[in-house]
Amino acid sequence: MKYLIVGLGNIGYEYEKTRHNIGFRIIDTLAQELGISFEAKRYGAVARGRIKNAELVLLKPSTYMNLSGDALRYWMSTESIPLERVLVLVDDIAIPFGSLRLKPKGSDAGHNGLKHIAQTLGSTAYARLRFGLGSDYARGRQIEFVLGAFEPEEEAQLPELLERSCQIVRSFCLSGLQRTMNQFNS
Repeated sequence: MKYLIVGLGNIGYEYEKTRHNIGFRIIDTLAQELGISFEAKRYGAVARGRIKNAELVLLKPSTYMNLSGDALRYWMSTESIPLERVLVLVDDIAIPFGSLRLKPKGSDAGHNGLKHIAQTLGSTAYARLRFGLGSDYARGRQIEFVLGAFEPEEEAQLPELLERSCQIVRSFCLSGLQRTMNQFNS
């Protein structure tokens, strides 16, 4: 079975450590654990690896967040991967910092990357792992918050949270969506 794991983020050094790029950081951690590296390809950086009998195509779109759907659709088509074997890794300000929620579908909740994916695919029925950023920002300062760096105490917690995120991805590929949700969503 082949899976497409898509970490959402923005390319460029200035975005590297921002909250909005947590999808890239999760997928980088997974690639490191699998001992694989990314190659620049059409619409993004791609790495290929295996977890037991599951073949993984890891994607970091180079389209910037607001056009993420173009990269996802292209790689789904190129690799012949059905929507039920796609997992999108995304930041979410609607849940507390460090909370991880695996969902089978859902609204974009104002997230431009998810909004473009839904528009491009014509569906919101794709799995997503939501990484909670919390909402510790002043009214009207959402953009500055998500494009800002994690606070030092948050950054200190990231290695454990990134590892847990990778466990969820591995379980999604080996045990399926429902069993993984049952095990990891609290």
